[in-house]
Formats: sequence, structure tokens, C-alpha cells
Amino acid sequence: MKLKCLLLIQILTTLITPILSFGGDGEKTNVLFIITDQQRFDALGKANVFKFLKTPTLDKLADEGAYFTNAYTPCAVCAPARTSILTGQTVENHGVRKNQYAYKNPEEGAYCDLPSFDQILVENGYYTEYLGKYHSPIHLSEGYSEFSYTVNNQNVYTLKNKKIYQEKVKEYMIAQGHKETEYDLRDKYFRNFYTPDPIDLRYKKDEDYRRHHVDNDRELKITQPDGHGQLHLPKKLSLTYYQTSTLREALKRASKQEKPFSITLSYFFPHAPMLPTEPWYGMYKTEDMPMPKSLRDTMDNVPYKNGNNRRSMPEYSDPDKVKFMMSNYFGLVSEIDHYLGTIMKDLKKYNMDKNTLVIFTSDHGEMLGSHGMREKNVFYEESAHVPLIMWYPGKIQPTQVTSPVSLIDIYPTIMEYLNVNGGKRDGQSLKALIEGSDNRRFTVTEWDYNGPKQPNYMVVTNDGWKLLTSYATKKPELDVLFNLNDDPHEMNNLIGKNPEAYKYKEKVEELKGYLIEWLTNSNSKRVELIKNRNISGVVKL
Repeated sequence: MKLKCLLLIQILTTLITPILSFGGDGEKTNVLFIITDQQRFDALGKANVFKFLKTPTLDKLADEGAYFTNAYTPCAVCAPARTSILTGQTVENHGVRKNQYAYKNPEEGAYCDLPSFDQILVENGYYTEYLGKYHSPIHLSEGYSEFSYTVNNQNVYTLKNKKIYQEKVKEYMIAQGHKETEYDLRDKYFRNFYTPDPIDLRYKKDEDYRRHHVDNDRELKITQPDGHGQLHLPKKLSLTYYQTSTLREALKRASKQEKPFSITLSYFFPHAPMLPTEPWYGMYKTEDMPMPKSLRDTMDNVPYKNGNNRRSMPEYSDPDKVKFMMSNYFGLVSEIDHYLGTIMKDLKKYNMDKNTLVIFTSDHGEMLGSHGMREKNVFYEESAHVPLIMWYPGKIQPTQVTSPVSLIDIYPTIMEYLNVNGGKRDGQSLKALIEGSDNRRFTVTEWDYNGPKQPNYMVVTNDGWKLLTSYATKKPELDVLFNLNDDPHEMNNLIGKNPEAYKYKEKVEELKGYLIEWLTNSNSKRVELIKNRNISGVVKL
């Protein structure tokens, strides 16, 4: 009799589980997390900054969901930011402060010892997959289905999907008559297969060309961000197309599961090398590209005057060259948006659009010639300010959230919407903000790549003020105060060398107080260093 009862329970459980997962009022929430690489906050049509930019899929999601106008990266570089997103921790607390630490942390040994949001969801009965660029400590990937990688003798991992794509490109190029030895995606960044634009380091130069650093005349190697031009691959062999196809296959697999799912697609673009294929190359005319107001900023009163090797790279302050970078960048953004449209159609096809929380963001921004810079790594808006959209029909009403938030808030937000106990993390759920029952005064971004040689903290407030400072015991030259309301392009540091810096004592102390509050709440070891720091401008010189 006991055996028959157990058998009956198993049969009922089998019949009921799909209903609990996908149908009726008791259905569980799925998560579809889309993250791009290096997409700045205004690289959206919805942002209404670049009037020509076409991103209809993202605009629709923003119109129908929660659109965050003041979302900031936890750190303006890949691995630290991505690890903060996965774990909901500050960079100081998870320890991955450099890209290299996504593979190995030689200085601190054990690090990042809390599970990711997906690992928590696996424990709670979720089916999980991760597609695309990972760039986080690989132990955080444990638990994903259909996820595999190899590790070389330097402890660097390579995902299976990356190798598959490389082989696809190699096969195509060999079929086109190229020698197999010419193909090396990992190190040469499509070198043999694109036509350089005028901003490209190789444009009308030989392959051995190297630029010289202006400070010590040392040679700077050709790197990934030097690639700009048209990539000569078929439309359906672009990396964005391939990565989209892997997600579409994952959604198909998820649709056959009896479990709710959490699936992440991490797009490589619009990160450099900025090499769109047709029709995305040339989609935006170079002559229509608006130049940044700060393109030729002299930067006499900020700590970034020599940042990102900008003085050795004059092409990024040359409007006749930057326009090519911008055209390609926005083309890559529109390509991603186009394929996001196919993903949303798949969600609907599998009848998963009504019970899926869709989150879209990027790990950090891109300078695109602002202040004569490329890439990220700094606290300027173009680098640190990112897009963030959350879409969940029936659960998230159309709203625009203007409070400053951080991407470390994504972890607890997912947990609250899914009604899962994910434990205490440094981030705070955004659900109350979305529902209009909360407001935030400030958010903080970190930078500790090389210690206190650049500003280590950025505080942005809900009334448009920004403070940059450091945990260094001295170095007043690392302190900056911007009024984003009057100075949106960040060209006027109100403290530092400003003879009237003393006028901003009260505002500096207010933002310093916010930073101390944030550091205290995250159990930072640097609270006293900031408390004791005499930030420039608080005393009349």
C-alpha cells in the first residue's frame, strides 16, 4: 500500500510540475539576461541623444518596461563589472579587480567565494545556460547546462562556443582561398579579413607599424582596440549572428524543460575591434556623426590628462577619424538590436513571453573620442554610465527610473522578482524603485586596477553632482567635482586647481558622506581612509 501511495505521488508530481513551471497563476518566473560589452548609456534610440540611431527592439522594451536613465557600472572594465553583476558584490569584496583575475588571482589567492545568482537559481530548481563572452572567474559557471571550456597551461580558459565560431570562420576563409596559417582570431583580431578605416592603426601603413608612446618613446603594440573597418564576412557569419543563434537554440532547449529557466547571452560587441559586416558597416554615414563636445578637452585640472595613453593616440581627438569609429560602433549596436528582435519573437513563439523577466544592460561604456579617449577605464559618463532595461509584462509597468543605481543591484532584483532567497549581498533590489515606492540619493562606482594611482571612487547623486576621489593618504590631484547639470560634458572640475574651490566645501562633504555610508554598508576596509581624507576644495587655499 505504501509503495502504491509513493507511486501515486510521483505520478501527480510529474503531471503538476509543468503546470507550476509554465502555466496558470502559479507559474514561476524565467530570466532572460542580455548583456552587451562596452555599450554606453546613450547608445540607444530611446536615450534620444543620437537622433539617427535605430534600436527599435530596445526602444520597445524600454517603453513597455522599466527604463533606468541613471544606471552605472560597478567598475568600468569587463571582469570586475561582470563579477559584480553575477554576485551582487562590490569589487573590493569579490576581489576581481583586474581582468586577469577572471582567470587567476596571483596576489590574493582565494577570491570571489560567494555563488552567482544563477548558481543560487540552480539550487532552487532552475534550468540555466550561459552563452557568449564570460570573462568572470570560471568557478562561477559551475551548474550551467551546455557549458564547456578548455584550460591552457597559463590557466586561461576558452569557451567551447568561441572555438566553434573560430572554426566556422576558418572554414569559410579557407574556402575563399586563404591559407590556414593566416587565420588567428585570438591574437590578430580578424587582421587579414577586414579593410581598415582611416582611424585604424594599420591604415595605409605596413603590418609592422607601431605607434610610439609620447612619454618615453617606447613602442605600443597593436592591440584589439586598434581595429576599425569593414569585416569581410557574410552577414550570417558575423559574431553577433552566431551568438544570437546559440541563444535561440538555448531557448528551444528551455522550452522543452519542466523547469523554469535563467539564460544569459553575453554579446561581444560593440566592443573593439569595431568591425561590422554589411549591412551594418556604412549603415550610418560618417559625415552625419556628431563630434563629442569634449573631443579636444585640454584636461588641465583632472587626473586623466594622460589616461588611456590618450596623448599617444591623437587619432581619437581627430574629428576626421573619430567619425569612422562612431559609424562602426553604432552599426554594431543596431545589429545587436536587430537580432534581439528575433529573440523576442522566439520567446513569444514558445509561449514564454508572459512569464519571463528580460534584463538588458552592458558591463561599461565607450569613450568614442570624448576627451580624446577610446575605450573605458575612467569615471567619465561615456565610460561609467550604462543602459539598463527591465521588461516583465504584467509585473513591471511602463516606467522611467531616474534614481542613480548600480548593476550590483541586479542580483537582489532577480531574487526578489523570482521570490528566491539569495542571501545578503551588497546590492539592493530595484523592485521598489520600479514600483515608485523608493528613491535613491546616490550610487558609487569603483576603480582599483592599479591601486590609488587614479581616482578609486565615483559618487553620483540624484541631483546631478559627481565626486571622484581616492583612498590615497594624500594625492589631492585625484579629487574632482563635476556639476553635471551645468557641465554635462565634464570639462570643468570645480575643485582641484580652481581658485574658488572653497565654495564647494559643503557639496564635497555631502558626497564624501555618501561614499562613507556606502563603504560602511559594504563592510569596506577603507572607511577610515576616506573619513580622514581632506578632499580638495574643502579648505580655502
